Amino acid sequence: MESAESEIKVSHPSLNEDQTNNSANESLRVSVLSEALPYIQRFAGRRVVIKYGGAAMAHQTLQEAVFRDIALLASVGVQPVVVHGGGPEINQWLQKLGITPEFRNGLRVTNAETMDVVQMVLVGRINKQIVNGINTLGAQAVGLSGIDGGLIKARPWGNGSHGLVGEVASVNPDVLEPLLSKGYVPVISSVAATANGLSHNINADTVAGELAASLEAEKLILLTDTPGILKDKEDPSTLIKILRLSEARQLIDKGIVNGGMTPKTKCCIRALAQGVAAAHIIDGRVPHALLLEVFTNSGIGTMVVGKS
Repeated sequence: MESAESEIKVSHPSLNEDQTNNSANESLRVSVLSEALPYIQRFAGRRVVIKYGGAAMAHQTLQEAVFRDIALLASVGVQPVVVHGGGPEINQWLQKLGITPEFRNGLRVTNAETMDVVQMVLVGRINKQIVNGINTLGAQAVGLSGIDGGLIKARPWGNGSHGLVGEVASVNPDVLEPLLSKGYVPVISSVAATANGLSHNINADTVAGELAASLEAEKLILLTDTPGILKDKEDPSTLIKILRLSEARQLIDKGIVNGGMTPKTKCCIRALAQGVAAAHIIDGRVPHALLLEVFTNSGIGTMVVGKS
């Protein structure tokens, strides 16, 4: 007669392949959460300014991943602030309205008619879509533009040759303090007014950098359509994971950082020079890139830091 121990062994078959895989997946999730814990503890109560745009804004699956990441950041005590542009959708609406977009030196030339469309799209459409997307995940987002409460004051860019294109003259972070202290997520469109009340369109990267500095943010994160800063822009394997402030300046001077990456890198440099602890350029085409950069040891993009 078989022993009771043998009977017990026979009555409990071994795990099948699906069960084994499920167990491995659950272990991986637990491992990820465990790795994230010290980062969650470190960044709780700290401000993180996120510039949202590019492919992450254009594709629904990526949109939902970004909204979920922002909601999760808020739920664990981080204070995210979202800044967005919306160039592609602006172009679509200009086309619908029979207005031909004009660019000069990479900047949109913005007359009064175009500015009306810019404001309609950024403030009236995209901003509310982002707010709604975050709110449906249980966070509490509030939509603003730079005009609201005098959050951002604009001045004409350069000599005014691009019309109603502006740059940041000043930021009033006091507008955001009550929202952040109550756990709300500010979502800010990059439209601001000059001292005489004339609306201007400002580059969203620039707005994000200046907001990060004024809020004394722990991090500035720019979502882009590239893996980060590359030594060879044709080779993703040349990604620079960590970059010192002085090295970032050298890469610009040597022309290694060029094209559209130049203003983003300069934005990071300026934010760090004004006291932001770290600036990140990450690939918004990767689902949950925000969480991968903030809450994992390896990160996913380029982190620019002021110190060695």
